[in-house]
Amino acid sequence: MPEPHLRAADADRAAVASLLGEHMAAGRLTVAEYDDRLARAYAARTYGELAALTTDLPTTLEKRPDPAPAAPAPSVHGISTAGHWGGWAGGPSLQAAWRNWVVTAVIVLGVWITTCIASGELLYPWPIWVIGPWGAVLLAQSLTGGRRRGDGDDRRRLT
Repeated sequence: MPEPHLRAADADRAAVASLLGEHMAAGRLTVAEYDDRLARAYAARTYGELAALTTDLPTTLEKRPDPAPAAPAPSVHGISTAGHWGGWAGGPSLQAAWRNWVVTAVIVLGVWITTCIASGELLYPWPIWVIGPWGAVLLAQSLTGGRRRGDGDDRRRLT
């Protein structure tokens, strides 16, 4: 860390908070110690105050090996759905996304209608905040064919 009298930034406080969380997860700090140090980290004004929070902790953490990434599941249609956009390249995956949207829309609208009937009054139409943005994104995906800006020729040249 820089000189202890210099003022710390929000990013410095967040980095110390993250480090404290990793040490708590490793079992070096109890929840009470973590809470106390976390509060002091976010209240710290200088690098010296931040450094004091980790002086009794090791500087390096044991790194656990990352789990192997899961292989994409085979498609029922014989077409891989794990494409350029993680399955958002149109075709069967876009159809599945629309089906999921419809099922979710029916469920949240059913809950809203049931609560309106049970209360005897028309309640705020909160399902719009669930199905509206999601539907807008799916509509944009359907209209553009799942392409992102700049996908066109660049991808063809690389293959």
